[in-house]
Amino acid sequence: MYAELHDLSGRSQLRFTRKLPHSRDKVWRALTEPEHLAAWFPTTIEGERAAGAQLRFSFPNDEAPPFEGEMITYDPPSILEFRWGEDLIRFEIAPDGDGSMLTLLDTLDARGKAARDAAGWHVKLDVLASYLAGKDIADDESDLWKPLNADYAERFGPEAATIGPPEGFE
Repeated sequence: MYAELHDLSGRSQLRFTRKLPHSRDKVWRALTEPEHLAAWFPTTIEGERAAGAQLRFSFPNDEAPPFEGEMITYDPPSILEFRWGEDLIRFEIAPDGDGSMLTLLDTLDARGKAARDAAGWHVKLDVLASYLAGKDIADDESDLWKPLNADYAERFGPEAATIGPPEGFE
């Protein structure tokens, strides 16, 4: 369930793979519909769900300023890919028996934030899995993030942990 870190021609990429006991359609709705995104995704996603559309991402409690992005691929119910600030986020959903396999790829603009972002996505994917299973999500995510950030810093090495949390997320 931990992310893998890969080098890609001057950029770094986090790769998560999660087997989910839910249909591809159910997972797709959780990735794309605002009422489901609100339960697990760190920001809103405002904008048309179509390749090339401009997007705006806002944090629900104004923890950080909103930022811009762009929809790259919107291929229901298989691929959702967008530019999220400087990063490229790609979700792939494949059928897997009675459930589905969710892959998240985060291509980073800076390797120094790999541990930080891996810990963040790890927590968010855990929250998504709980949400899809209908479980109560009561833990403070920051309490979950801190030990994972330390784990990822150790796994990935010091060069992947030179950038800490953004202002407002300490």
